[in-house]
Amino acid sequence: MSHPRARAGALLAAMSLLSYRNNETLSKHMRQLVQLRWLAVLGQLFTILVTHFSLGVDLPLAKMCGVLAGLAAYNLVYEISLRLGRELYAGELFVGLLVDMFTLTAQLYLSGGVSNPFAFLYVLQVGLAAVLMVAPLAWTLAGVAAVCFLWLAEVGHPLAGLPLDYHLGVDSVYVQGMFICVVLTAALLVIFVNRITRTHREHDARLADLRQRAAEEEHILRMGLLASGAAHELGTPLATIDVILGDWRHMPVFRDSVDLGDDIGEMQTQVKRCKEIVSGILMSAGETRGEVSVETTVCEFFDELVDEWRSTRNSRELRFDNQFGEDVDIASDSVLKQTVCNLLDNALEASPQWIALTVQRDADTLIIAVRDHGPGFAAEVYQRLGQPYQSTKGRPGSGLGLFLVFNVARMLGGVFAARNLDEGGAEVMLRLPLDALVLKED
Repeated sequence: MSHPRARAGALLAAMSLLSYRNNETLSKHMRQLVQLRWLAVLGQLFTILVTHFSLGVDLPLAKMCGVLAGLAAYNLVYEISLRLGRELYAGELFVGLLVDMFTLTAQLYLSGGVSNPFAFLYVLQVGLAAVLMVAPLAWTLAGVAAVCFLWLAEVGHPLAGLPLDYHLGVDSVYVQGMFICVVLTAALLVIFVNRITRTHREHDARLADLRQRAAEEEHILRMGLLASGAAHELGTPLATIDVILGDWRHMPVFRDSVDLGDDIGEMQTQVKRCKEIVSGILMSAGETRGEVSVETTVCEFFDELVDEWRSTRNSRELRFDNQFGEDVDIASDSVLKQTVCNLLDNALEASPQWIALTVQRDADTLIIAVRDHGPGFAAEVYQRLGQPYQSTKGRPGSGLGLFLVFNVARMLGGVFAARNLDEGGAEVMLRLPLDALVLKED
């Protein structure tokens, strides 16, 4: 298990990567641009053929199809490079849109210049630049579009078969071309901008999740440092108490009294438990006193856990239902043990009369469910489960139990869930991959 500070540092580094060089987001943008370019190739081919053969407009088919073939070849090579997973750079978006703009300019030059109704497609390309790129690059492309338009106005020649017959209204071939251009531009902008917006929302959600995790990791780090310091401080007085109780046990006044002897024995048992708790805290903090993880099985692990928990808690009834089935070897992990005991302790506080622990298996997943007959989760607590200090106990520092359980589940790649039962009480459930519990050999 990595140190909390290292995990927090890794999360902060990941946040920085998402903020400044998010290759995944850039890759999504590039793939969407490639898809849009394929649509542009097909759309241009269809428009050229319909205009030439159906509307009788004489177009230089060989040259226009040659430009279109060049764009298709560029897009094919680019798509193959994306599939190979190479490293991407933000400047490639700018270059790609430049290629599209020069291709559009070449096609317009061959088909009427600025008199071609599809000259409005410059607006689409500048709009995409505004959505995809930073302002300086977007303004640069806007300037390039303006220069291309002015160049076409100077060197372009209207097509003889495409009269500017605006007075015919919707019967005008030119007006029909403009209508198709406007509809096409609007549709592509809506589709593409919606995809880009969705990608940005997903990116922002991941970034917010990383920030939340970093804050929680920092919180856990502080608690771990406090717990480790407290464990060190408690070690000496507990050892002193244990020695004194051992001496008292041999004194005549305690040896001759059965009740006092039993009290001394109970005190020694509780001191021993406190020392085990201290050792567990130090082990979780990476300061183990010689103890190492040993191999056990799921059924053996939970049998020992339940026996120990019953012997140290004042619970009238703990129903343990082992439905795991065929046993599986795992590591005897103190973190998992403390997590399950934490769930049982919370259930015991809510329902001293009855709690239940069920262990099941779903394919390669271990399912741990704890139920009680208590009052259930209050609405305000239920909505914020997994966050620190969400508790109805009204004590300072309470509400950390489920927060720690939630983070242990996430650390092991599992899922934590809780619900109020219809018949009363509550149920909390841990779903953990068995692979995360297998003993790792160095």
